[in-house]
Amino acid sequence: MTNADDFNPNNVGVKGTLFGLPYSTEDAKIVVIPVPWDVTVSYGAGTSDGPEAILEASSQLDYEQPDVKEAWKIGVAMAEIPEVWYSLGKELRAKSEQYIEWLEEGSDPEQEEYMLKILAEVNRECAQLMEYVEQECTYWQEQGKLTVLLGGDHSTPLGHIRMCAKRHANLAILQIDAHADLRIAYEGFEYSHASIMYNALKTPEIKKLVQVGIRDYCEQEAEMVRNSKGRIVSFYDQLIKEQQYRGESWDAICEKIIAELPDKLYLSFDIDGLDPKLCPNTGTPVPGGFEFEQVMYLIKKAVQSGKKIVGADLNEVSPGEDEWDANVGARALYRVINLMAMSQGLI
Repeated sequence: MTNADDFNPNNVGVKGTLFGLPYSTEDAKIVVIPVPWDVTVSYGAGTSDGPEAILEASSQLDYEQPDVKEAWKIGVAMAEIPEVWYSLGKELRAKSEQYIEWLEEGSDPEQEEYMLKILAEVNRECAQLMEYVEQECTYWQEQGKLTVLLGGDHSTPLGHIRMCAKRHANLAILQIDAHADLRIAYEGFEYSHASIMYNALKTPEIKKLVQVGIRDYCEQEAEMVRNSKGRIVSFYDQLIKEQQYRGESWDAICEKIIAELPDKLYLSFDIDGLDPKLCPNTGTPVPGGFEFEQVMYLIKKAVQSGKKIVGADLNEVSPGEDEWDANVGARALYRVINLMAMSQGLI
């Protein structure tokens, strides 16, 4: 691999590395942990291929940023994509599709025993994945690295969130998302992508959940937010847009969002929080959402206010026939890493 001292950021990047950068996981300051898993998705599959697609697309990225000098020098690398979990996920996805189809067709009693066995197997293996993710993230953080998880669907970061919460008391989650993800064992899947924030809030060290961009949610989820006594604060996409139509600036709205955050935060970025023209192949696209720079402005403003990002994830990037979603995902990952490094004083 090219030595960082000899690397020319204006030339072609290093083949096969994240962003084409000359770093390994041993010498990087930030390690990206890929989790290729989309077993419980309820609509469109494909996000298990997200980490590989983002890795491939990332080499086409240019490094210069107006707000981060020599951003490429931060030192970031991706851990190996775990083939064992990818293969198991494909097997289980086929089974979960049978189960979901059974539910949607009225839950034939004659098939119930078999289908409940599938459900139990999926829940058991998902629990094992969460343990793996927590152990993997713990390993890298004990090596002195910052960690960013790259899904996969939005169920994948749970172990990472738990690990960060154990290391940082009074942590808040800043969630960029089209969905509230507060379902209780959605469709029977305890670790559903639609249940990630409900599951995360079981960790008592998580002080608060601040959701931004939510525009597809059920009555039960809205009630959970209302009854949370301020532990969950949701900035709904419709209300954000209405404030802007009345003349309120995005900057002013960002100030309100940041005012809800404590000093340390975990950033959970579901790509479907963006306008679906930027992520048309994501598992559950929803009209509305943000432009790319709106999200980055919010994160940067939070960092400039003194908030420290102690962990992050990017998820639900599903590659289509072209590289569009992966290109957007790679650039979102790069910017999130840069802003995380800025918050930690690495740049």
